[in-house]
Amino acid sequence: MKTRALPALALICAAGLAATACSDPTAGDSGSDGSDAKQAAVNPTARLDGVKLTMWTAQNTVNAPKQVIDAFEKATGAEVDTQAIPDLYEQNVPTKLASGDRPDLMFWQPSISTLPFIQPKQNLLTLDGEPWEAKLGDTEKSLGMIDGKRYAAIVTSPAMLGVYYNKDVFKQAGLSEKDFPKSYDELLALGRKVVDKTDAAAFYEAGGDKWPLQWQMQVQLTDLDRQWWADLNAGKKKWTDPVVVGAIKKYKEKLLDAGLAQKNYRTGTFTGQADALWKGDAGMVLNVTSFQSQLQAKYSTAELDKKIGWFPVANSSATGLYSPDQTNGVVAFKTGDDKRQNAARQFLAFWLGPDYPDYIKTMKIPSVQPSVPTPKGLPEASEAQVAALPKAIGVFQAKAIVAPDTHLYLADMIFGKKSPQQVAQAIQDQFAQVAKAQGAPGF
Repeated sequence: MKTRALPALALICAAGLAATACSDPTAGDSGSDGSDAKQAAVNPTARLDGVKLTMWTAQNTVNAPKQVIDAFEKATGAEVDTQAIPDLYEQNVPTKLASGDRPDLMFWQPSISTLPFIQPKQNLLTLDGEPWEAKLGDTEKSLGMIDGKRYAAIVTSPAMLGVYYNKDVFKQAGLSEKDFPKSYDELLALGRKVVDKTDAAAFYEAGGDKWPLQWQMQVQLTDLDRQWWADLNAGKKKWTDPVVVGAIKKYKEKLLDAGLAQKNYRTGTFTGQADALWKGDAGMVLNVTSFQSQLQAKYSTAELDKKIGWFPVANSSATGLYSPDQTNGVVAFKTGDDKRQNAARQFLAFWLGPDYPDYIKTMKIPSVQPSVPTPKGLPEASEAQVAALPKAIGVFQAKAIVAPDTHLYLADMIFGKKSPQQVAQAIQDQFAQVAKAQGAPGF
């Protein structure tokens, strides 16, 4: 899945609607929610005959929980009905919640920038101390948390941001694994070698689809420490900080203006990225795991391993970035019905307990539990991402309380409508506006 920020207006509306839901009697505590009480041990396969649960998903992920639902229904006698919410999922879900409608379970991005839009304290069961929590890897344990409480079960690993490269292009340029960069500056230097020694563009940039434009900037912000992000979230730091402006400026001047992107970078597309990298028209693509997913839909593992490689990179290290998406987390709602709430907890215990090895094997995805091995036979690029995940750095969606539409403002820049400073200012204006709408302290 791609990481997508909502438009500013949609975010503000979602915040307002969710806030309205909080004042609605149906949105707060109703009945015994068990959110803070010590929960009894859950038997994942206890009989649930006659119990019916609903689960909301996005339109493009309606089949993602199919294996676990089928297995859970067979093991317990429960019924789980999946309901696809129209796009934009992240906008329409808060609207439905504000109307009083709610499911028992739901896919939701488990990041601090997106969890707040469904008002977790008012709407969700807390999941602290559930039997699967201690089994998560360190990166996954950091997700699904707000103010020290767990509101989301982590069922899949976050997407990884890194560099996909064409092995034939690298060979033509005389490059090998020993040349993999250990910084963003080294990545740009690597790109220059590709341009100088082959007929390929160094990078394929997707200005037409816009959302992938954020990644070149994101990679450059990885040296900012936890305190910087805490200060940003408290209104003490701003996106107009020189380090952010410098990252935007470097992307424009050292990559785009320097001729390291393909000629049509202003109109390039996400699917065009895959085609160009596969054909060798571009040597590298900086993107998240959804980029690989479209390659896997077309080519076999053997074909991918022969032609496509992957390596991690950050601003000053050979480190990957992790990017949460809505298929990573599953939340359980307070419905006021103890039987359904307990069944929802049991469903999660089943998913991340006895069923988990079968689930990841069926889905052919990395495991979020170190004790459960990742299935064999994944592409080499996937295995490289699994190896990089434990030391990965979160993208800003996992660090900032609001995920601004950086891609839209960067698109304005590549069309000459904004300078790097103006891009940073637009990001800051949106960030502050939405943070204020959310009631964040300091705004």
